[in-house]
Amino acid sequence: MTLTTPGLLFPAISLLLLAYTNRFLVLAQLIRELNAREGNTLRPLVRAQIDNLRKRIKLIRFMQVWGVISFLLCTLSMFALFIDVALTGIVLFGASLCCLALSLIISLYEIHISCDAIEIELQNIEKKPSS
Repeated sequence: MTLTTPGLLFPAISLLLLAYTNRFLVLAQLIRELNAREGNTLRPLVRAQIDNLRKRIKLIRFMQVWGVISFLLCTLSMFALFIDVALTGIVLFGASLCCLALSLIISLYEIHISCDAIEIELQNIEKKPSS
């Protein structure tokens, strides 16, 4: 394995972490808007949304953690290959790929929960009287 093999992951992991950060920022903004809009009372719909948002925030944190660990392992892999310790570099690169895969699996689950949040909104819309 050459030094460029782990280097190929750098742009992918960086973009993935950026996407995760954007998802987090959107959720944070949504939570702030929800708090401002609801005031001192909470409707049952909002309680369901809060549970969903809390789960998603935790999942995004785990996505980010495993993405960062993947990035660090990839960097260490490149360093090991640079100082000519090939076996260590290969093992670190494999671990980096595993962490990246875990991050992506968590992301897939977070997307599933996001769809559940949209379903909650759709159910609320359906309950409204027709005009």
